[in-house]
Amino acid sequence: MSTKGKVHIPVGQEALEEKGWYGAYKFLIWRRVSQFFFLFLFLMGPWFGIWWVKGTLAGSMTFNFLPLNDPFILTQMFATGHWPETTAIIGGLLVMLVYALVGGRVYCSWVCPINPVTDGASWLHRKLNIQKGWQPKRSARLWILGTVLLISFLTGTIAWEVVNPVTMLHRGLVFGMGWVWGLVGAIFIFDLFVARHGWCGHVCPVGAFYGLLGSKSLLRISAVKRDACDDCMDCYAVCPEIHVISPALKGKGEATPLILSPDCTNCGRCIDVCAMDVFAFTNRFDTHVDASTEAASNPESPTQNAA
Repeated sequence: MSTKGKVHIPVGQEALEEKGWYGAYKFLIWRRVSQFFFLFLFLMGPWFGIWWVKGTLAGSMTFNFLPLNDPFILTQMFATGHWPETTAIIGGLLVMLVYALVGGRVYCSWVCPINPVTDGASWLHRKLNIQKGWQPKRSARLWILGTVLLISFLTGTIAWEVVNPVTMLHRGLVFGMGWVWGLVGAIFIFDLFVARHGWCGHVCPVGAFYGLLGSKSLLRISAVKRDACDDCMDCYAVCPEIHVISPALKGKGEATPLILSPDCTNCGRCIDVCAMDVFAFTNRFDTHVDASTEAASNPESPTQNAA
């Protein structure tokens, strides 16, 4: 929540007034469209008999010729000691290539159907002004990732699929939710009361895997107008991985404005809620900072003196 003097301004209110409703929610809207689009592709077959895509996000066949497989599932298959079929390997490599280029954790914010649940918990968390609660180390999900692979190795099973809420949700939507509502509700309650941004930020090994996969990806968010920042803190309030912002936003001089941490989900909410348009999508090679913004914020700059 922004604080100007003694006035408390709701998160995103300034952006709403400055950019209008669509401008203040643009990337949030398109993420929801993207998430429900991908989910609907998999549900068209069992719901309406339109089998453009057969399978789930774990593994599928599109238009009967394009195999697509979750590379995390594929990695677990290798850990079991079983060699997957050639089509599964090709499908995993295709998905791996896409996420390695555009950013691994784009899966978390633009594809994963559990993300609306955790985003909803985060929104309610802010509305109720609940303390952030237990915050395990960020390395916790890496340890969980390693544990999942170890269990797969020891048991010869794809361990995460036994409890994967994404797979459970998909099956629930096809065959009936039943107890799956309890699983989804548990994740919501966990993020709301136990650990803010806890599931995606500290627990889910899928996010950890995709973060490693996209650590050198091309798509990045840049604090290109960082000197225009008015310290409203709205970007920190909505970011699911707040530690990724400061190095780019608070850097000076030659420090890169790019958010380079693999933990960044490229969700774009920092762009939405910033009334000063500090952030923008770009590529990892675009390290420029808006010169006009620097000049306006620094009266001693050569540009200002020349004027």
